[in-house]
Amino acid sequence: MKTYMPSEKDVKKGWVLIDAEGKILGRLATKIAMILSGKTKPIYTPHVITGDYVIVINAEKIRVTGKKDSQKTYVHHTGYPTGYREETYEKLSKEKPEEIIKKAVWGMVPHNKLGRKMLVNLKVYRGPEHPHKAQMPKALES
Repeated sequence: MKTYMPSEKDVKKGWVLIDAEGKILGRLATKIAMILSGKTKPIYTPHVITGDYVIVINAEKIRVTGKKDSQKTYVHHTGYPTGYREETYEKLSKEKPEEIIKKAVWGMVPHNKLGRKMLVNLKVYRGPEHPHKAQMPKALES
């Protein structure tokens, strides 16, 4: 018996639609990361992206627990001297709520080339409308 290892051409990718309205950020991000990596499919292989495309709508209506809405900060460095930048959850949720979900999912996928390829399959939209109706995404019930 030989072990079957699927390759990129063997994977059939589908489209999954997730409504983020009223969902808790961390729990939603783990579910999205599992779908993107393909761990919800029996064909899962660690070194191949076997996951589906994920569309997240209503990103502005996501919830966080506790005092995270006032205390959580997102930090990055520009690479230049004195390039330390900090942004609060409140400010980011008003300006770019899509980025909050992307950053949470990025924290849950591998931080390498494979993880970056997975994030390309994630589409996040602020409101209830999305341009992927032609792909006929299946709504995820949770």
